[in-house]
Amino acid sequence: MNGFDDPAAVARYADNPPRLVPGFVDLQRMTRLLLAEAAPAGGRILVVGAGGGLELREFAAAEPGWLFVGVDPSAEMLKLAAMTLGPLVDRVELHEGYIHMAAEGPFDGASCLLTLHFVPWEERLATLIEIRRRLKPGAPLVVAHYSIDDGPKRKIWLDRFASFAADNGVVIDRAEGARSLGERLPILTPEAEVALLHQAGFDDVELFYAALTFRGWVARA
Repeated sequence: MNGFDDPAAVARYADNPPRLVPGFVDLQRMTRLLLAEAAPAGGRILVVGAGGGLELREFAAAEPGWLFVGVDPSAEMLKLAAMTLGPLVDRVELHEGYIHMAAEGPFDGASCLLTLHFVPWEERLATLIEIRRRLKPGAPLVVAHYSIDDGPKRKIWLDRFASFAADNGVVIDRAEGARSLGERLPILTPEAEVALLHQAGFDDVELFYAALTFRGWVARA
């Protein structure tokens, strides 16, 4: 059982992102503003990695005309998303599974926050292609996740991430915890991330967020 299938761990999920991701709340708000640049008042938005429901709640509360489709492989995380959304859940379709099982769209925009770093690198391109083909021409995709340069600097940045987490009360061993994170997750370099977005057919790829070990881009289908 991984952390996203463990009901006890899922119940604690909402406490962790603000303590692990610098500027977490503003990252969600920036994502919503970037989507709103192109999505109409009655737009339909695809949220990949919707479990937990934190970004869905931010988007739905600020954009009362938007409708959403959220997809996530964890049933427990989707239950949490429904609870997090409360009465806003009436404007959201939640689907258990991966992107190839999501509704076809076409969507006016899509987000994928703190999710792609869990996708094995050999599956990352296929995932982005599946997202793109569900978007209207010119619709934005906003992504943000771990992305760090290779080489000796990688360990330095992972240590800095561990320091940030520890400063927020999250117990992470600086050496072992940070190294384990770098070994467990398929973290790509920023250059590789941009190249994958282009390979998947996205244009106008722009960096909008950089915070310690995290990077975020907005791109157009």
